[in-house]
Parts: sequence; structure tokens; C-alpha cells
Amino acid sequence: MRFLMFVLRALMVALATIFYGSVSLAVSFFDRHGRRQNSVARAWARALLWTSGVRVRVEGIERILPEASYVIASNHASYMDTPVVLASIPVQFRFLAKRGLFKIPFLGTHLARAGHIPVPREDPRAAVKTMTLAAQIIRERGISMLIFPEGGRSRRGELRPFKEGAAYIGIKAGAPIVPIALIGTRAVLPFGSGCIRPGVVTLKVGEPIDTTKFTLRDRGKVTEDIRAQIIAMLGESVTVAQS
Repeated sequence: MRFLMFVLRALMVALATIFYGSVSLAVSFFDRHGRRQNSVARAWARALLWTSGVRVRVEGIERILPEASYVIASNHASYMDTPVVLASIPVQFRFLAKRGLFKIPFLGTHLARAGHIPVPREDPRAAVKTMTLAAQIIRERGISMLIFPEGGRSRRGELRPFKEGAAYIGIKAGAPIVPIALIGTRAVLPFGSGCIRPGVVTLKVGEPIDTTKFTLRDRGKVTEDIRAQIIAMLGESVTVAQS
């Protein structure tokens, strides 16, 4: 019975991904800025969570205004993190993704046409240009940006040191930075697993950090503030690696 349920859920996830991915690609030809694609992606995320038996409990969502622009900085424990944020945070946002993802057929085309930004991790100068571009997009289009300051998932699940990209973009854009803590995503989709398990995930929204009083020289301090909030929200649910 369990195996049958697993197969059924996997099939539903695959069908939902193909359907919404095709709709998103079609919409992209009539949506230059990716706003409709973002709505399709949010619908896909909710369908993915529902078909997988994953429920999301959200705390502090009143701290986010739907019409405002933010840099959303979250811990990164699982590939389920992005769908959970997509389904739960009511703002138009794009995200920074590894450049390699943009080379994958179909997925790369979707990411590029939706307005997501490839990050050249191996080239520091190009990375700075990418962060400057992200800040410009936030200012000019009035959208938000999702960033995982750890730079990637941890194999063992600990919270890793943060890079300064979120602080840099937030200060450069003059946009508030909202720390987000995700609890339980690793349990529903462990590192290295392709099997989504039913369960409950908690998303906690921290206190927005006003960046207008900082300069780029303060990005280290702002990064520490982001990480401190996330650590406090995670509590005993995660091991913290030393910065």
C-alpha cells in the first residue's frame, strides 16, 4: 500500500510539473517581465505540496506587505525550500540560481524567460556584476529577490556560514531584507533523495531589516544580523556551523 501511494504521488508530481512547466513556457511569450510566470510557478508549488502530502505552517506573514519589494534571505536545507517559499510568500519574486541550472534543457529556458538570474560562482567579478543587476531589477521592476546566503545545501543539515550577497543586494537596492527560517523541509525531501515524504513544514518570517541606514561597507554586519535572526527562529531544530 505504501509503495502504491509513493508511485501515485510521484506520478502526480511529475504530471503537475509537466503541466505547469508547459503553461509557464507558453505564458512567457506574452509576459516579458515574468509576472504571470511567477503566478504559474506559485500554482505549481501549491500543487506540488498538495500532491506530496506536505503541509506548510506559516508564522509572521503579516510582516510582509504584498505590494512592497524585499530581499528574502532564507536558510537552505532542501530542494523543497523554493516551492515552500513560492507557495507561502505573497510577493512577486525572482531568485538567484546556479549557472549550471540554466544549461539544463527546458528548465534553463524556463528560468531565463521567467527572469531568474544565473550566478557565476567561479568568477568573483562576474558575481558582483550579477548582484548589482539583481539590485537594479528590484528597484526598476518593484519585485523581490529570494536568496539562500549559505550558497547551497548542507549534506549534514547544519546551518552553514552566510555569504554577503543578500546584504549587498539589499543595501544596493535600498530594499528591506526579510530573514526566513524553514523548518522541516529536509525531513520531507532529504539531501540526495528524489522521494518527497508527507509531513509538516514551518516557515517563519523574521523582522525586516531596514537597509537604507547602511552602506556597502556595513554588509558584514547586516549579514550577521540576518544569520542571527534565522538562528533564533530555527532554535534547536538545526546545528549551527561556525562562521
